[in-house]
Amino acid sequence: MDVIIITGCSGRIGQAIIEKAPHTNITFIGFDIAAPKFATGKNFEFIKVDLTSDESVHSAMKQVRAKHGSRITSIIHLAAYYSFSGGAWEMYDKLTLQGTKRLLQEAKNFETEQFLFSSSMLAQAPCQKGEKITEESPMIENWNYPKSKVLAEALIHREHGNIPTVILRIAGCYDDGCHSIPISNQIQRIYEHQLVSRFFPGDLSHGATYIHLADLSECIWKCIEHRKKLPQETTLLVGEEKMLSYDELQRKISYLLTGKQMKTFRIPKLLAKIGAWMQNALPFMPKTFIKPWMIDIADFNYDLDMSHTEKMLGWKPKRELAKVLPLMTKSLQNDPARWYADNGLEMPCSKKACCGGK
Repeated sequence: MDVIIITGCSGRIGQAIIEKAPHTNITFIGFDIAAPKFATGKNFEFIKVDLTSDESVHSAMKQVRAKHGSRITSIIHLAAYYSFSGGAWEMYDKLTLQGTKRLLQEAKNFETEQFLFSSSMLAQAPCQKGEKITEESPMIENWNYPKSKVLAEALIHREHGNIPTVILRIAGCYDDGCHSIPISNQIQRIYEHQLVSRFFPGDLSHGATYIHLADLSECIWKCIEHRKKLPQETTLLVGEEKMLSYDELQRKISYLLTGKQMKTFRIPKLLAKIGAWMQNALPFMPKTFIKPWMIDIADFNYDLDMSHTEKMLGWKPKRELAKVLPLMTKSLQNDPARWYADNGLEMPCSKKACCGGK
């Protein structure tokens, strides 16, 4: 029986990993501060764990040993702190860094066959148009989230001992219903005909790579299946082979929602910062997801070279964002209230009225 520990098990990625299990001879042990709300099956056990506490992590691993012995097939470490509002560094340190260290130290007391860490492509410096980012490209710490991933990767390198490690630098994750903060906010701005939807503070030909949740979970399973063939320390990029530029995304979303391709105008970053500050600071202005600090990185270009991942795992993504966008916009049009709620967005009064208050 394979024993697989998943931290942050109650999230969408944890759920997808469990649902994609290739066989039933697996015991999943979920670590999180709250139990999953989805159906997990009889081969799932939940242990409430606070990764910011030495005692909590030690107690959880003690329970694992008492019930399942000393062998762990894989620890899939998904739990981490993040905040698009900037986020206090204290929480990044407590959870992402020190939580990872606690988990690794406890894992050394087991026969742990693999420690898999979910990093981010944002930990790498953006590339120029026409270039591709590889696993060997420079790293970057330009705001707290990527900084926490860069430092966590370095910590794993120092602390893993004899445990084989896999670091996945994952692109922005989405699914058929969207569930991607940047994409859902972009769709929202266009759907609501917001004036700001027509402007972009940077190079419109730049963009970011994404990965479908189902493809990500399949990639993680490939890592587990290949664990005895992979190097002692493995770093892999995880994203789609085709990147959509911001302008391409704008045009595709607007066409799907309105039947017309929207023209987007480039504006100076300073002007965009002032506008973002006003929307977030002034009481009579509608609040926006975009914060002034985001403007400087708005047109960072993340185009990934997936050749190394394909070579190591014999795997590449099956889905493309461009082909899933119609599913996202269709679900929005069919049930706006539900789509807004599922994506954590607040529906404006005008849209509540036009969809019958659903």
